[in-house]
Amino acid sequence: MSATASAESLFDRIRGRAAEVTRRACDVRIDAARLDALARALAEESAPHDDLDPMHHFAGEPARALAFTIALDAINFGSGWFPVLAKRAGLSGYRQVATACRESVERGDPWTGAWLRAATPRSMAALLGQSLAEPAVAELMALFARAWRELGEWLRDRHGDRFESAVESAGESAERLVRSLAALPLYADVARYEELDVPFYKRAQITAADLARVFHGEGWGRFHDLDRLTLFADNLVPHVLRCHGVLVYSAPLATRIDGEELLPSGAREEVEIRAVAVEAVERLVARLAELGRPTTAHALDGRLWNAGQSPAIKARPRHRTRCSYY
Repeated sequence: MSATASAESLFDRIRGRAAEVTRRACDVRIDAARLDALARALAEESAPHDDLDPMHHFAGEPARALAFTIALDAINFGSGWFPVLAKRAGLSGYRQVATACRESVERGDPWTGAWLRAATPRSMAALLGQSLAEPAVAELMALFARAWRELGEWLRDRHGDRFESAVESAGESAERLVRSLAALPLYADVARYEELDVPFYKRAQITAADLARVFHGEGWGRFHDLDRLTLFADNLVPHVLRCHGVLVYSAPLATRIDGEELLPSGAREEVEIRAVAVEAVERLVARLAELGRPTTAHALDGRLWNAGQSPAIKARPRHRTRCSYY
């Protein structure tokens, strides 16, 4: 890596590449009028106080909360498999996983580096209330187990098996934490689009944001550059933007998604959905500032993600991709 590249802000690179993909995109575009309408609606309503993410409702000893937050975000993916996941009544796929993990911490499971390194598909299935008899579920449990083993090995090899060191070594920089996590294979969330490498780093970025929420911006949750985080590009927030008419898909892509066809990870259309959503949120942030309601991309992500928990939004098919990124 050249000195120039290493000095470049990772978050600026994500934004720049998302803007370029948006300029070139064939199957996804932004409707400027609908974006302005959504910005005005967001500006007129108070930001909701309800946070529907089970991660943010953990009540326990700080060191346990730290381990829980980092380890849960290590398996904060699988949306492409969630339709086949066994779920408790009223819970989405992610909320099923997050709730089961929170209960595991609360009942006293170790949640140490050594415990993560011992993860197997069978132990993940038992923890999360799943059956390995379903091949697709078994595939996801194997990925979850791999993610925890890799995280545990990273903690041991880089941080003396201390979650605290993983955060403290970032020196209160979200970007340094993201870069550190991005060295892990299943966090390597960079897509190829024509000749461009397009980074997203959804899970690495959301780890910093979740730590800030869990620790109220203090201690292990203090990052001086938190406001530089981008949208955490997954399949729910783009879906919310589509339901509001902000993202418009080509007829062939809309037909595939509405027909619940899986999109391959890294396919042109899948990269466009994620990248154009990043750019749309940047434009929403800019418009909200003009309307006197300044916010950040990651705060807006939270509002849109919570809005996506509504039954009306969930009733409409969203794009599904099987990968370790979201």
